[in-house]
Amino acid sequence: MRTIYYCLVLFILIGCKEETAIVQYFKKYDETSEVKAQQEHENPRMKFKLLQSKFLNMNEVFKPFEKELTKFSEKTYTNLKPLILEQSIPAIQNAVKEGKLSYEKLTLFYLYRIRKYESDSTKYLNAIISLNPNVLKEARQKDKEHEQNPVGEMSVFGMPILLKDNINTLEMNTTAGAVALKDNGTEDAFIVRKLKENGALILGKANLSEWAYYFCEGCPLGYSAIGGQTLNPYGRKIFETGGSSSGSGVATAVNYAVATIGTETAGSITSPSSQNSVVGLKPTIGLLSRSGIVPISSTLDTPGPMTKSVIDNYILLKALLGKDTSDEKSFDLEKIDANIAATELKGKKFGVFTALLNDSIYKNAVEKIKTTGAEIVELAPEQTNLQGFLTLLNIDMKYDLPKYLQGKSVDVNSVADVIVFNEQDSLKRAPYGQGLFIGIEKDSTSLAELEVVKERLKNEGINYFNAFKTENLDAILSINNYHSAYSAVAEYPNLTVPMGYKDSGEPINLTFIGKPKSEFELLSLGLAYENLMKVRKLPKGYE
Repeated sequence: MRTIYYCLVLFILIGCKEETAIVQYFKKYDETSEVKAQQEHENPRMKFKLLQSKFLNMNEVFKPFEKELTKFSEKTYTNLKPLILEQSIPAIQNAVKEGKLSYEKLTLFYLYRIRKYESDSTKYLNAIISLNPNVLKEARQKDKEHEQNPVGEMSVFGMPILLKDNINTLEMNTTAGAVALKDNGTEDAFIVRKLKENGALILGKANLSEWAYYFCEGCPLGYSAIGGQTLNPYGRKIFETGGSSSGSGVATAVNYAVATIGTETAGSITSPSSQNSVVGLKPTIGLLSRSGIVPISSTLDTPGPMTKSVIDNYILLKALLGKDTSDEKSFDLEKIDANIAATELKGKKFGVFTALLNDSIYKNAVEKIKTTGAEIVELAPEQTNLQGFLTLLNIDMKYDLPKYLQGKSVDVNSVADVIVFNEQDSLKRAPYGQGLFIGIEKDSTSLAELEVVKERLKNEGINYFNAFKTENLDAILSINNYHSAYSAVAEYPNLTVPMGYKDSGEPINLTFIGKPKSEFELLSLGLAYENLMKVRKLPKGYE
């Protein structure tokens, strides 16, 4: 009897131990030599002071999925690769419809893949800040709903999406990468509600350049105190990630989710999309709601989809649409084409920048487009310095950030509060300083003066792209985010699509600049161009 009793006690103890044990997949390591080597980098912004976050514990982030992931083997992951990796939303939806895939397996695939690479000290990219602890439960529910009422292939239903971590979510805190917002519990932003209404799964939050890269001067793109240093998968510690939607671009590039959402004030979607060989859309200001997003500028801010393909960008954009009465710039498009088709480039008229034709990849793209029968018009607009651009950002943020912080569960209420908070432990909270925040506080421009600046800048931007009127152009072609500031102040949409790779392996994109509210025309042009070139490829080592 005593033997049975001891065996029972032993069984209980072992069982309890197994129940509470957490496998430590993510382990901190000594990065001293790596950081030292970075000081030799020719790009000052690549001279990293640190790589790993001092605040994020990824083992805790993955804790809600530990049980399910123990049943998801490397063999299962490998078998699912052909159905998921680099596949479009329509292809994935068809795999679900045919019974080859479920939304739960799709979600587990991404969770497994994120853990696989982010826990590897030679492969991690620091692209993720948090994961939705309920996402697997939600995926199973989507599977049940799909059985009862199957969805079409052009739907975000059941698709795991990552959000830039300045977009409010109910399930996860919204940090903007800043320690001051580490405990910022929020409701869903308007665009998150739209995603959920359309059946999308919110997988988690992506890293970003802290405070959307309007915080420190000359600091690395993709760095945040919460998330650490985001790295470019096409060249870890070699190429910049682009910013500020750095984690969104990187996560899309390596297939950590079906797609991601970024935000842009001036180049923050087009830059990381270009640097990571993905498709990024910066819409006309107001097409997508900005409510519930940590702001820089209520004048220029916008969210936008970041995807592996143009068709996915179109599908995601449609799922985000909706007029938001709490956003004064929000509007509804009068007409939205139900379908997207690659329009013929023949007969279309494109403006190209003469100064950019010395770039061989850009020139080749222009020549390829020309062979389809498109008309090319060379442009050499007069460059302006957009005087007052930083003033616009400074004063907007000085007033917009307190409005966002009002009623939030954090101890800061203004830019000034954040500065003081970071000074308490600047080595950890602001290792690259907070020069731009200090500049915001010093800027004494009045609101009346700001209105004059805004009007002048908008006119400068519109005049810069005057060829739209004089030449009746369908789009203007640029590289990466080269003309993002002009597009920002003019409030014009940009669509950036993979164009190729430099000899070094660094990605480069062709960017279509369009007239206001021409997103769907740009997407059709982008789809035709994508079909013509077909250049995007997975980064080596992440196949």
